[in-house]
Amino acid sequence: MKPSLYLETTIPSYLTARPSNDLTKLYRQILTKKWWDTKRDDFVLFTSEFTWNECKKGNPEAARLRLDLLESISLIPVTSEANELADVYIDLLSIPKKNEVDAEHLAICVVNQINYLLTWNCTHLGPETFKKVMDYNSKHGFFVPILTTPESFVEVGGLNDEI
Repeated sequence: MKPSLYLETTIPSYLTARPSNDLTKLYRQILTKKWWDTKRDDFVLFTSEFTWNECKKGNPEAARLRLDLLESISLIPVTSEANELADVYIDLLSIPKKNEVDAEHLAICVVNQINYLLTWNCTHLGPETFKKVMDYNSKHGFFVPILTTPESFVEVGGLNDEI
């Protein structure tokens, strides 16, 4: 059985964006595309209305590309249990009001026991977060998803990698 993986908003954003002049963003775009092209079929993919809502924002053409990409991804319903757990994570992780949706993504993965949360949002869903979430979830008997980036799944190639 394939492991489950939840796509947070940064993944479709990096997949559909024009090549960036910022080297860090370009590197992430290349890795995300490589993951999409070579590894996505290794997983059962999920996302939520939160990802859809975030992907709708911004430039209409860019939003359309992001939403088209999400069409083939299974949508997980948001439950009151996930909303309540998100509120706990907002406090636990000191997530600012404007970024509270990050806690929703995480809570959905926990409640639905999604194996991986794939994201480039390492500010609110990075290593420090993972430690706190792991400690909290273990203490309370909750599932612990793996918070990760496409980089952990693909080999970084040489100059021949393109987006």
